[in-house]
Amino acid sequence: MLVFMTTSVFGIQVGEKMKNLPVKDSNDNPASIPGLGSKVLTVFYTDPDVKDQNDPFADMLKKENLDKSKYNGVGIANLKDTWKPNSVIRMVVRSKEAKYNSKIFTDPSYIVKDGWNLGDCDGQSVVIIVDKSGVVKYVKKGALNENERKEALALIKKLIGS
Repeated sequence: MLVFMTTSVFGIQVGEKMKNLPVKDSNDNPASIPGLGSKVLTVFYTDPDVKDQNDPFADMLKKENLDKSKYNGVGIANLKDTWKPNSVIRMVVRSKEAKYNSKIFTDPSYIVKDGWNLGDCDGQSVVIIVDKSGVVKYVKKGALNENERKEALALIKKLIGS
């Protein structure tokens, strides 16, 4: 049996229902997170200064070729905690969208960070797994180690029923 724990470093907790908050797409247009409340989601909320921190997990998910009718992976770039210009980050975001065949959004003003009680995300990547009803099933701030990646993948597969 898999047991996932959260940390008290931030407010979001396993069992909470996620709110779909306004974000911007990679072209700076208003958007919302697709599939939240209807698909199993993995959300990567990441400071662009550590944009590759959880790429090993994203690479693992890509290799699995999970059923897109039941699962979606999305990224959200935390624009406020970086010194890099937003235009440069959007260019990097578009290249990662192509690499992972996933949508990556931006949070230019802490709307997501504050709305989801993520706390200090400077220099961090937060991984959140949400079930199809929008309830948080896993949350981790920082790089997932190999064992955590395997456990998170097993949880996703269980949630989508594969």
